[in-house]
Amino acid sequence: MSNMEAKQSLVLNVPVLTIYGKIDALTSGDLEAALNRLVDCSSPMAVVDMKGVDYISGSGLRVLVGAQNKARKSQGDLVLVSLQPMVNEVFEITGLKSFFSIYPRLEEVLKGIKP
Repeated sequence: MSNMEAKQSLVLNVPVLTIYGKIDALTSGDLEAALNRLVDCSSPMAVVDMKGVDYISGSGLRVLVGAQNKARKSQGDLVLVSLQPMVNEVFEITGLKSFFSIYPRLEEVLKGIKP
């Protein structure tokens, strides 16, 4: 059984979705719903904090790519932060590191934003 938890918050007026657990075929539907809400916030940038994600499957990657495409259609960007080593390796192997803006920590994304 796979478990995933997603919590949305607003940090300096930037929508942030923090994810915990495994992202696979069983949880990708929940992730897709959470990402749709995040991207629909009408913000030019939305952040997915993946500090609690220790596994991502192809289903999870597909959902993230779909959310990024949706964000870009409205001139937005889906930014990923805090990828764990195993998850980072998946992004490297698949070539998706160049498709997303990826930062080591949330603070680095927000440092240029005025409160």
